[in-house]
Amino acid sequence: MNFDEIERILELMRTHDLIEFELESDGLKVRVRKGSGGAPQVTHQLPPWPPMPLADAPAGPRQALVLPPAISAGPLTADDTELELAVVKSPIVGTFYRSSDPGAAAFVEVGDQVKKDQVLCIIEAMKLMNEITSEYEGEIVSVYVENGKPVQYGERLFAIKTA
Repeated sequence: MNFDEIERILELMRTHDLIEFELESDGLKVRVRKGSGGAPQVTHQLPPWPPMPLADAPAGPRQALVLPPAISAGPLTADDTELELAVVKSPIVGTFYRSSDPGAAAFVEVGDQVKKDQVLCIIEAMKLMNEITSEYEGEIVSVYVENGKPVQYGERLFAIKTA
């Protein structure tokens, strides 16, 4: 299972205001549950062997979400069996900035390791620059907002792999 597939599940949860989502098929089990802070947590368990491709779901009023399985290139390690993603959301309405100055480097890029309380971005609200810090330690896997674009309260800003 790759990040795009997990992102599709998270989008479905947001769209349908779900608290928990679980998918189990051919030895592949994925469970996504909103944590106590409202951030989704993803648990991904790989089967002990590469599974066969899944068939398309039947069309109809209750169409199931079918995701293709991941095939591991090497032996499974403890790190491969669980994947947790934390979504950092905007605490305020304002304008999103990835760096402190227009010509400066971004605070974080996809692939960067971040520590708790590290500055991720700035949101300008009413001429005040508010530093948004990470509540999590891990790796940045996605930046959802373009530099200089407006954000709403609760809008997702970053996804961090915390496992």
